[in-house]
Amino acid sequence: MLFKSQNFISFIKSYSLSTSLNHQQWRTITKVRLKWVKNKTIDHIIDKETDLKAAMLLKDAIKRSPTSYITAKTVVDWHKFLGLTVPVLRFLRRYPTLFHEFPHSRYPSLPCFKLTDLALTLDQQEQLIYENDEMGVVEKLCKVLMMTKSKSVALQSIYPLKWDLGLPDSFEKLMVSKYPDYLRIVKGSNGLPHLSLVEWRDEFAVSVLRKNCEVSDLGDDYKDFKRGQTSLAFQLSFPKGYGYQKKVRAWMEEFQKLPYISPYQDSTKLDPKSELMEKRVVGLLHEFLSLTIHKKTKRNYLRSLREELNLPHRFTRIFTRYPGIFYLSLKCKTTTVTLKEGYQRGRLVDPHPLVRIRNKFYHVMQTGLLYRGKAANFLSQQDCLLDNAGDGDGDGDGEDEDNNMDEEEHETEEEYWQEEGSGPEDADE
Repeated sequence: MLFKSQNFISFIKSYSLSTSLNHQQWRTITKVRLKWVKNKTIDHIIDKETDLKAAMLLKDAIKRSPTSYITAKTVVDWHKFLGLTVPVLRFLRRYPTLFHEFPHSRYPSLPCFKLTDLALTLDQQEQLIYENDEMGVVEKLCKVLMMTKSKSVALQSIYPLKWDLGLPDSFEKLMVSKYPDYLRIVKGSNGLPHLSLVEWRDEFAVSVLRKNCEVSDLGDDYKDFKRGQTSLAFQLSFPKGYGYQKKVRAWMEEFQKLPYISPYQDSTKLDPKSELMEKRVVGLLHEFLSLTIHKKTKRNYLRSLREELNLPHRFTRIFTRYPGIFYLSLKCKTTTVTLKEGYQRGRLVDPHPLVRIRNKFYHVMQTGLLYRGKAANFLSQQDCLLDNAGDGDGDGDGEDEDNNMDEEEHETEEEYWQEEGSGPEDADE
C-alpha cells in the first residue's frame, strides 16, 4: 500500500513537472521575438515623406502668417521640429516650385519666402478634401478617444499626429465648434486643454479588422466568429525566410487562435502579463495604425498616448515580435512603425484622397529639385489637377517590398529565433 502510495505521489510530481515544463515552453515561445529585418521599400517611403511632411508644415506656417510669408530668421531653429537634418533655409531653397524667395522690404539681406501659385493651387485642393471629409475626421478623432481609458486626450499629444491622422491645421477649432455633440475641449487635471468625447457611439466602436472581415468573403469562418467559436485573424506578411519556419508558423497559429479583443473594449481587468493582453495590444496598435493616412506613425507619438491607451511600458517589443503584422524602421534618425498590410508592392493598398494630393505636392517638389530655375517651364496649373495625381505611395518600381532585402539579411532559421534582449526597439526606450 505504501509502495502504491509512493508511486502515486511520484506520478503526481512527474505530471506536475511535465505540465509546468510544457507551460513554460509555450510561454517561452510567446515571449521570444523574431530577428529584425530591414525593409528597403518601406524605408524609402519614410525617407521620401520626411521632406514632404516638412514642406507641407512650412506651407501651413506661411498660410498662418499675417504677412503671408516667413523670413529666414523666423525658421532658423525649426529644423528639429520639421524633422530635417539640413538647415531650413537650404531646404526652402531646394524647392523653388513651392517656395518663392524674395528680399525683405526693409532688410534686403533678409531672405523671405512665400507660396508659389502652384503651391496655392494645391493647397486649395487640399482644403477642399478636408471640407468634403469633415465627418470622416470627426469619426477618426472619436475612435481615437474611444480607445483611451478616460475618453480624453491632451491636445498637445494629438498635435504631432495631425499629419498621420489627416487632420486639418486647426482641427480643434473647426471640429469642436461645428460638431459639439461629438467633441469638446475640457481642462485636464494637469491644467492643459484636452480633447474629450461627448458621447460613446456604438457605430464607431467597430475595428478595421472586424469591418474588413465583415465585407470580405469569409463564409463559415466569420459565422463561427460571430458565434464565439473562433477568433478573427490578422493578415500576415513575413519577410523572406520567416514563413518557412515551423516554429514561427506554430507560434503564430497559437497567437491567432487567442480571442480577439476589440481595442474599444475595457482592458483594465486583463492581466498585464497575459497572452490575452498581448493580443489586445497587437489589436489596438493595428487599429490605431489603420486610422492613419499612410498606415504608419512615429513611435514617440504613440508613447505620448501610452498610459491612456493602456499600453505596456516597453510596447515597442510588440513590433519586432510580430514582423508579419508590423515593420519597425530606424530611417531618418527616428523610429517609425508601419502596418505592413497597408502596403502592397511598395504602394498603399487603399490610398486616402489626401495621399493623392500629397503625392502631387511631392511631384511639384521633385520637379523643382531637378530643374531648379527652369522648373516653371515644366509645370503648369494643369499639372496640379487632382485627377492627374497618382494613387500610389511609392515610386512604382513594381517590385514586392520583400524582394528588396539584401541577401545578407536572410539568416538561418536558428538565427531568426531569439530570446528577449536588446534590439532596435530598445534604442531609445
